Amino acid sequence: VQLVESGGGVVQTGESLRLSCAASGFRFDDYNIGWFRQAPEKEREGISCITSGSAATYYADSVKGRFTISRDDANDTVYLQMNNLRPEETGVYYCSADWRNYYCSGSSVSEMAYRGKGTLVTVSA
Repeated sequence: VQLVESGGGVVQTGESLRLSCAASGFRFDDYNIGWFRQAPEKEREGISCITSGSAATYYADSVKGRFTISRDDANDTVYLQMNNLRPEETGVYYCSADWRNYYCSGSSVSEMAYRGKGTLVTVSA
């Protein structure tokens, strides 16, 4: 199982980034895919998840209306469009995967069975 995140970088407050998560080594169509982040000296925060078949999505209250998750099952990739970024959202963003629907919500997103190595997002004030 491999999850590889990309798309991180340095942006200014209010700008946008699109993160990608390329998956391999498992039946992507059958898995829920999530994103969580780890900011310096803060707990992990599950920010979004999309279920198998795109049947449902989850967003943390902190990102609702600004972030959009989507998946391309033909290319085994999940995207996270992040708009109007804030300095407090600086951190490492991880992609995660799990076949169990329970994990596609809240803090459980960071506890999914598989995760990537992360991509760094820096939002400057």
